[in-house]
This record gives sequence, structure tokens and C-alpha cells, in this order.
Amino acid sequence: MIRISYKNLKLNLVVSIMSLFLVSTGFASENDNLELSKQASNSKKVSFHAWGGSSAINQYIQWVATKVNEQHGIVLKHVKLTNTSHAVSRILAEKIAGKNEDGSVDLLWINGENFSTMKKAELLQNDGWAFELPSFVYVNPKKMPDTIFDFGIPTGGLESPWGRAQFVFGYNSKNVLVEPNSAVKLKNWIKTNAGKFTYPQPPDFLGTSFLKQLLLQLVKDIHVLYEPASASKPLDILVPLWEWLDETHPFLWRNGKKFPLSNSHLIRLLSDGEIDIAMSFNPAEFSYAVEQGILNQDIRSFIFEKGSLANVHFVTIPFNATSPDAAKLVANFLLSPEAQLQKANIRIWGDPTVLDIQKLPAKYRKQFKMLPAHPAMLNAEELQNIAAEPHPSWVELIEEEWLKRYAN
Repeated sequence: MIRISYKNLKLNLVVSIMSLFLVSTGFASENDNLELSKQASNSKKVSFHAWGGSSAINQYIQWVATKVNEQHGIVLKHVKLTNTSHAVSRILAEKIAGKNEDGSVDLLWINGENFSTMKKAELLQNDGWAFELPSFVYVNPKKMPDTIFDFGIPTGGLESPWGRAQFVFGYNSKNVLVEPNSAVKLKNWIKTNAGKFTYPQPPDFLGTSFLKQLLLQLVKDIHVLYEPASASKPLDILVPLWEWLDETHPFLWRNGKKFPLSNSHLIRLLSDGEIDIAMSFNPAEFSYAVEQGILNQDIRSFIFEKGSLANVHFVTIPFNATSPDAAKLVANFLLSPEAQLQKANIRIWGDPTVLDIQKLPAKYRKQFKMLPAHPAMLNAEELQNIAAEPHPSWVELIEEEWLKRYAN
């Protein structure tokens, strides 16, 4: 297994390592014949545990359920989660209890922090199955390294890329005339527009992501964030973050004494005019909300000028899944050009594809180019200004220290 030190991370080094990794792991080619339908013959039911906090995402998963039922006879059950860690805890409890078969989770939508936890605890199918999916032929890890590195950790084919997430701000352009596109500019804007900004309370994923986005702007040596927190003096590294928050909290919505508990609550505050700037980890969320009439037509988006936090999200199969072969069929469909095109449509979900469009058949290349655009969403070129996720070990520390300082 290849390990990368992010201390002196350079693009050419990453590309070189990717090239070696691609040769050594044997990714699926278009001619691979895996006969996934035969693999799934033992069971046709798949329990898909995935976040259920978005009506758009829920409707998309129902569309997927219809498709895999039509194509493979699979009955896909969406188990709606409020927090992915709940499913991880259940899988861990089953392992401790010795339940090595017939587990409750067949397929799990996962992020980097939980992948790290599950990988260390050996809670995953360990056969590198994701690299053997026929649809993986359309993935290009050289162009998008995060499809095989999750929060800097090699996936080893233990999870399959599903979509891209990127941290964006959404704002009311009638009230915000100049985008505060840096940590310093945002701080100054907050202090001159008291009560018009807030963020979800950590450990909410979006709230923690906002803190990481700030930290990437504020830390002097960004490379330390790509090493385990234990490799440095982490409390010293976090000091600029707490200084920023200490200075801005008195000027937040509800004077920083109360925080939204979810992304949907934050969007509602923006819709009601209680705040003028919100945030999302989906670049299309604000355009989708405008299309649905949830937000008004004046909403626009921006990112920090030094780059916005971005990552790839995945699906994985637990070690004791009841229907692992059928789960692979579902994962393969989720990665297919058909499903990725549907997901990328801002009128359906708007989650950016993990596929290399240039590798797709001409039919799909044309359809991707014809996807609807929206004034509330940044274009593809603007969204290329990204900052990679810090090492997952920083998440727990940031959340613990935040709760000590600011939780009521």
C-alpha cells in the first residue's frame, strides 16, 4: 500500500505516485467481464444506509432504486441516516458481537473521517472490489486524485467514488454587494453586518467543514494540516481559528449564543432574510433551492479566493454485508454515466460527477455539456479553485475544542 507524506505536497509528486499506483493495482478496463449479475444471484435485497436530510437526494435514491430493480431485480431499501457515524457504530457493534455474516448494512454512503475509522477497525470488504467495477473505467485518478485518496488516505478499492463535494457560500446579492471571499474579509463583513451571519453548530458536518475552511485560510503552515494532528502541536495550530471566532461570535445571528442545528435550518434563515450569507458543501444547493422556490432569485455563490474545501464522497460495503454482490451492482450503477448524469443535473440534485467526461462515450459527453446552468451556481472553471481536505484526525480535535469554548 502506498503512503504519502503531505508535508511537502506538490502536484507533480502526487501525479507521479498516482501513475505508480494505477499500474500496481490493476484498475478495471472497459473489456473486463465481471458478470456482476451472476455475483448478485445469492440475494436481491440491498440495505443502503445514506443520509436522509435532503428531499432532492432522497428522490434521487428512489430513482436509483427503480433503475436497479428494472435492470437487476434488486430491491433497494434506503435507510435514512441523520449521522453516518450511527451506522458505523452499528457495524462495529456487530463485529464485537461476532456477527460476521448477515449484517444490517449492505451499502453505506461514507465520508473520509468514517472511512478512516472503518478501515482501521477492519469493518470493510477488503477485496479491492471498487477498482473492479466496470464503471470505474470512466474514472481518471490522475486528473482527480481524490477518487482513490479519501482525506489523504488511500482507498485501496475499499470504497467506490460517488460524487464531489465542495464548500461554497450562498448570499443575497441585494444586501451583499461585494463578496467577502477571504477569512479576513468575511470577519470584517460580519462585524459591520451584525446578526446576518451564522453557521451550523459542530459536530454538524457543515459546521465542522466551515471551521476547517477557516483554518486552511488562517494557519501559517498549511502542510501541518495534511499530517496527523499528533505529529505537530495541534492546540497551537488551532489558536488562529479560536481568535477569529472570538472576534466574530458577538456579531453573529443571536449574538453567537445559539447556532443552527442543520443545513436545512441555515437555508431557512437565508430564505427568511434573517441572515444574508449561508453555506453548503454542495455547489448546486443554492441554485436548486432557487429553482424550487425556497430561495429568491437574488441568491448568488462565492468561494474563498485561496481555494475552497473540496472532497469526493464514496459508497462502501461493510465486512459482514448480507448482500455484498448485489451491493456491488448498486455501486456500479451509481458510478455509471447514466446515474452520474442524472445526479449532476441541478434540477435533480446537482452533485458534480466523479467521472472524466472526456473518457465517456460521445452520447454522454454531449449530454453532460447540455446540463442546465444557473446564475446562483459558480461555473466549472471557478470551482476548480480547490483546497484538499485536512487529515481526518483534525476533525475530532476541532470539534472537541469548539464544544469546550462555545457550546451552550
